[in-house]
Amino acid sequence: MHPYLALGIAIVSEVVATSALRASDGFSKLWPSLIVVAGYGLAFFFLSVTLKSIPVGVAYAIWSGLGVVLISLAAWALFGQKLDLAAIVGMGLIVAGVLVLNLFSKSSAH
Repeated sequence: MHPYLALGIAIVSEVVATSALRASDGFSKLWPSLIVVAGYGLAFFFLSVTLKSIPVGVAYAIWSGLGVVLISLAAWALFGQKLDLAAIVGMGLIVAGVLVLNLFSKSSAH
């Protein structure tokens, strides 16, 4: 499996799990709680697959950075979380950082 595909699956799984964590209401609702456990399990499995090819610092920077942006967008869409200008600018800077890391850093696996 291509390492960036595995990383993408890890990121999406983490975002789904975190969204379900909010919906689980403190693990008091069965189905969202099961999605949390399965989602985080998949996220860490695919992150570990990624680490066979991509350095841990680079993989984690991408995973956490894009995860923050995607979960913020999911919270906005699903739960009505407000995103002010500072939040949007901050997320743009995170995406810019991930792009710089991947396009220009010699630490990144190309």
